[in-house]
Amino acid sequence: MDVIERYINELMEKSTPDRPVWNIEKILQGEKAGWNYIDGCMIKAILEMYSITKDSKYLEFADTFIDYRVKEDGSIEGYDVEELNIDNVNAGKTLFELYDLTGKEKYRKAIDLVYSQIEKMPRTKEGNFWHKNIYPNQVWLDGLYMCQPFYMEYEARFNDRKKCEDIYSQFANVTKHMRDSETGLYYHAYDSSREMFWCDKVTGLSQNFWLRALGWYSMALLDTMDKDNHKEQDNLHQMKEAFQSLIDAMLKYQDPSGMWYQLVNLGGMDKNYLETSGSAIFSYAILKGVRLGYLPESYAEYGKKKAFEGICKTYLHMEEGNMSLGGICLVAGLGGKDRRDGTFQYYMSEPVVKDDAKGVGPFLLAYTEMKRCGWEYQS
Repeated sequence: MDVIERYINELMEKSTPDRPVWNIEKILQGEKAGWNYIDGCMIKAILEMYSITKDSKYLEFADTFIDYRVKEDGSIEGYDVEELNIDNVNAGKTLFELYDLTGKEKYRKAIDLVYSQIEKMPRTKEGNFWHKNIYPNQVWLDGLYMCQPFYMEYEARFNDRKKCEDIYSQFANVTKHMRDSETGLYYHAYDSSREMFWCDKVTGLSQNFWLRALGWYSMALLDTMDKDNHKEQDNLHQMKEAFQSLIDAMLKYQDPSGMWYQLVNLGGMDKNYLETSGSAIFSYAILKGVRLGYLPESYAEYGKKKAFEGICKTYLHMEEGNMSLGGICLVAGLGGKDRRDGTFQYYMSEPVVKDDAKGVGPFLLAYTEMKRCGWEYQS
């Protein structure tokens, strides 16, 4: 077992469903964890570890963690469909795998429950889901990852692909309205109504290119394509083209360390920093994109020797006898009670933490892709 697997095992050993040590937001709030996208990221990565290693401890941990929340009738403790929060769909991705692996019928019922939220989500005039009911008319890149791969997997497996065109249309709208033609990057968010204080009143766009949001979007494209079992050529071609062009745009901004900056195109500015979660996401996206044939084989080095090993060298350190992964932006968003305005200063003001699942989960996903390549950690 290498040091990264020991690190993951230590996090698992210290965690319970109510108090996972990787959910730093809940720890800082002094609250128990519930049904949330953060734990969903981590459990999805742990299931991927099971897929690559076949070590039962990973499946047992993931099953115990999710089983704790899901009741026999398919209801989920801590989850309210009527909240209409797109983030809450993300943890539902784990249900498909756990249903297949355990045969528990309650997981199948819970999948239907999460899907019922998708059917109720309000939409912008262009047809995209609102990010949350409390953020009307807003599309955030984050939300495409939180929802669309789940949506596609449900359609492909259980609904005869009846709404796949809707999924592809929502991605096309993001390309149309949120992509910057000069850089090839995507803005963090879009307000279809042009009413929010943080948006440009002409374009509806937020001001900056936030690394993790771009990462979420790259995974949204990749994982949604992966879940479509029909592979319609026109739609798939458009998605593949969007994924390839985003990766090409990002590579122009990759730092010599192999990582990317919190605000991607502003690497020389004071206080901007190399950020772990988004860099790990792009390591994963590049490596998986190569494996699935969406990127040329030559791109693998950008994910391996540069991004993943750069994260290890920069932020994976031994502390008091245990490994710790630093450089993780705790959270970033727009609007809300704190009136987050999307400026450079705002993104630099959010806490930078260690061992949070928003960084550890993608790092673990990238690690599983590295394992598929036969890579071993060299400290």
